[in-house]
Amino acid sequence: MSRGLRMWLATAIPLLTASPLLAQDGSAVSYSWFRMFLWSDDLIGLLMIWAIILMSAVSIGLMIKFLIDYRRVTIVPEETQQSLEGMLSEKRYREAIEFAASDPSYLGKVVSAGLNEASNGYGAMERAIEETGDLETTRLLRPIEYLNVLGNIAPMMGLFGTVYGMIVAFQKLVESGGKPDPAKLAAGISTALVTTFWGLVVAIPALSAYALIRNRIDAMATEGLLTAEDLIKPFKPGSKRTSSSAGAAGGGAPAPRPRPTTRAAERR
Repeated sequence: MSRGLRMWLATAIPLLTASPLLAQDGSAVSYSWFRMFLWSDDLIGLLMIWAIILMSAVSIGLMIKFLIDYRRVTIVPEETQQSLEGMLSEKRYREAIEFAASDPSYLGKVVSAGLNEASNGYGAMERAIEETGDLETTRLLRPIEYLNVLGNIAPMMGLFGTVYGMIVAFQKLVESGGKPDPAKLAAGISTALVTTFWGLVVAIPALSAYALIRNRIDAMATEGLLTAEDLIKPFKPGSKRTSSSAGAAGGGAPAPRPRPTTRAAERR
């Protein structure tokens, strides 16, 4: 569990549990709000409500964490792009390889993969960039699946609470012979509606944040691939610096010498 998430839980849970104590000091409105949304006289209903509330706190913590982690400065940092452009333009290829390998960003990793294949040709560099880009994009997308899971499980838990609350309400109706105490009947219905309410409270923000962050990652990953391809253009066949670039980036291997021209070839 991340540090930010622990801080959120440490702040949110005491505030929620302290609300009935504050209500005893004279705040009838706060107490009724607590009884309405955070409490149930039925133990199972109470556990369901607080389980969904805990999921809400976790989802909010994850949203904050992902919005901080998945930004342009951490995926496609402009400083990394400018540094690599300067090194490659000045033919400091070994330094560029070491810099890209030490850079933790998405851009640094895909460029590093491409530069390490420079000795095998431009096609190998392109394939390395594409394969590494796919792997890194998957690695970035995997953690945000937790939001997707929370957003889909929370309504199911709310529906479970709804069904349970309605069963309790009808059971009270049966036990009373068709003339139940309205307060007892309302308790089961209240549990049913409150669990549905909290399930939607968790699902709507979680799924919205999941879609937003996923689209952001896809967009920046595509931008990172295009930037990496621009950075390795000096290695493209036909470029003036192709042979010297490939040799230097591949560890200093000399370019192949031209074959000596024979007299027969000169006559042709």
